[in-house]
Amino acid sequence: INVGILGWGTVGTGVSKILLNQNALIAKNSGIELCLKKIVKRTLPATRDGVELPADCLTTNPAEVVDNPDIDIVVELIGGVTEAHTLISRAIRNGKHVVTANKALLADHGGELFQLASEHQVSLNFEASTAGGIPIIKTLQESFAGNQIHSLYGIVNGTCNYILTEMHERGVDFSDILKAAQDKGYAEADPTFDVEGIDAAQKLILLIALAYRSSISLSQFHVEGITGITQKEIQYARELGYVIKLLAIAKLGDGNRVEARVHPTLVPERSLLANVGGAFNAVCVIGDAVGPTLFYGQGAGEMPTASAVVADIIDAGKSVQQGISTPISRAWLAGAQAEVDVSPIDDIETRYYLRFVVADRPGVLAKIGTILGNWQISIASVIQKDPHGMDTVSLVMLTHNAREKNMQAALAEIYTLEDVKGDTQLIRIEEEVDF
Repeated sequence: INVGILGWGTVGTGVSKILLNQNALIAKNSGIELCLKKIVKRTLPATRDGVELPADCLTTNPAEVVDNPDIDIVVELIGGVTEAHTLISRAIRNGKHVVTANKALLADHGGELFQLASEHQVSLNFEASTAGGIPIIKTLQESFAGNQIHSLYGIVNGTCNYILTEMHERGVDFSDILKAAQDKGYAEADPTFDVEGIDAAQKLILLIALAYRSSISLSQFHVEGITGITQKEIQYARELGYVIKLLAIAKLGDGNRVEARVHPTLVPERSLLANVGGAFNAVCVIGDAVGPTLFYGQGAGEMPTASAVVADIIDAGKSVQQGISTPISRAWLAGAQAEVDVSPIDDIETRYYLRFVVADRPGVLAKIGTILGNWQISIASVIQKDPHGMDTVSLVMLTHNAREKNMQAALAEIYTLEDVKGDTQLIRIEEEVDF
């Protein structure tokens, strides 16, 4: 069964290593004999340490893969949206099974591409698109098909988790650790998609599609990154028994409503999610039958991601061998999607961490407490920190469950108080992950 790879960057190199070096093991374990036939790279010549390619394997022409009648499986690893979309569409129309790690493409064009694959009776596999080497896609598609997914929580961006872990453990500021992450290759030269939560949001779209058979778009839910997290928040969260993580969250509500959001979150420090450190990923899935489960592993990098890609190639190889296609997720098939509404962020109810910088004088707490109370927000605890200088102090609060709409209205009113100086920090709290 012949394989062609589009893109020979970090992940493409890892895939070629496994296909060449573990070929006999793959055949022994799966009964599938895979042959790496062609690799498309933008420029030649090219070599990689630890990879000895067959003669004439490298090319700069994508047509030698997507239009080649000898190629059975096309692996798209070029990234981006426009070119990848064109080449995958062409490959599918040519009757080829496709494997991709491209979450941005699937988040934008998943419905169209899966429908096209269904019409041409080929597979479109995408395990490596979310959480690297963690087999969460297949788990949701197959292992949990008999569960109603109550909720899922994901640490699905390794860059953000590395930064927050270093801020927590080493006491360094965001800007300093971002530079270190870039130097180590954990963060891109332009880290916007990672640190602003967009990468995590694209992955959440795919997880929601599988968990709830619903196709949603990035514009339908709240996305917030970690650029506003300071050392003060890290330290105060620790004092209160919490750790800050960037979570991708989905919850099933009443009346086929789905809650979707990505933002920094306080999680109890004793929980398993709080202890997922460095560039590792984890996804917590809570089903009605299986209960709480946690999937943990390396969420990025050459070999972990390549491992997931090769698993998809083997599945596609079985489809070729048996003359069938892997069933397309019903989340993207016309007529099979569930009718769900995405709850606006204003409708969520959760606990909150708040930090105000206020004038150091009597009566300020009473004023803030009165406004919060008027909006049905109950204070669970309050800590007044040491003076900042200039006659101001930090006032740190944890609330009981409150509605987001009420919280935002209360904060707008609190901002008008003369005693409140500077911006207020708000971080949502999730207690359900405390296992």
